[in-house]
Amino acid sequence: MNRRAVVITLLGGAAAAWPLTARAQQAAMPVVGFLNSASADGYGPMAAAFRQGLKETGYIEGQNVTIEYRWAEHRVDRVPALAADLVRRHVALIVTNGPTAGPAKTATKTIPIVFVTGVDPIASGLVDSLSRPTGNATGLSLFSTELGTKRLELMREIVPSVSNFAVLLNPGSPRVEAETTSIKKEAGALERRVLLVTARSEPELQVAFIKMVHEGAGALLISSDPFFTSHIDRLAALAAKHRLPASYSWREFATAGGLISYGTSVREVWRQSGVYAGRILKGAKPSELPVLQPSQFELVINLKTAKALGLEIPPMVLARADEVIE
Repeated sequence: MNRRAVVITLLGGAAAAWPLTARAQQAAMPVVGFLNSASADGYGPMAAAFRQGLKETGYIEGQNVTIEYRWAEHRVDRVPALAADLVRRHVALIVTNGPTAGPAKTATKTIPIVFVTGVDPIASGLVDSLSRPTGNATGLSLFSTELGTKRLELMREIVPSVSNFAVLLNPGSPRVEAETTSIKKEAGALERRVLLVTARSEPELQVAFIKMVHEGAGALLISSDPFFTSHIDRLAALAAKHRLPASYSWREFATAGGLISYGTSVREVWRQSGVYAGRILKGAKPSELPVLQPSQFELVINLKTAKALGLEIPPMVLARADEVIE
């Protein structure tokens, strides 16, 4: 064989081997399953915060980690099948929100799970202990259910003359029973009546607000459900249209025109979930990572909205605000 033939043979062999090498490298790239009950459009900021947390641990989507997104589009009946699909794909770990955490835990006892949930992780069966989870799951608890009573107290201070409060809930949420029970108990203690209104789709939102007004609700509490988080602008606009003072869980609602928000930073929580996911990809076990709980809650008041509603925020409430939007 002449020299030219040798060179061609060597080059041809290298070219033939390259796709195999590339495929091996691609196969070695870890795959994260991102299982969420909401939609990509509405939950985009939280997904971005998750990717930021991953990046802080050295993982960048498309470079050294692949993320398989599974969006249930607010149809909880689709979640078990989506979870099973990720398990069949042998992903390295699964990241879930509240409504998808239980089905993911049912689908696998071996693949690590990082959850972000508003319900009690122990009571819901996700973990046996917050400090030392013993199964394949760990994550972050938002305290959403417990904060509903605090938001009711704040609204009573802001609109003391209102005796009938509406509470907007997603009937398909795993936290609806616990949240309803705690709010009803607090409302009774405050001598206020509670009107429970439900919506699980965008067309139902308009109907829900009409019902609130028709039945004499003077103020509104909106549950911290992923469906509502996906419709921040829509809910703020409906509350303004029907002139209902409303309280929300996340500051994003207040910046979109809602009256007040009280809770932890939902984007920070999702960033932390990305950090936890990155640590697991590096070898940490869920049992080594305690369930994180927020230590700080922020009160955001939109004074522009208050003025539009003809409300004067009490000085004592303003003094407690972490942020005032004017």
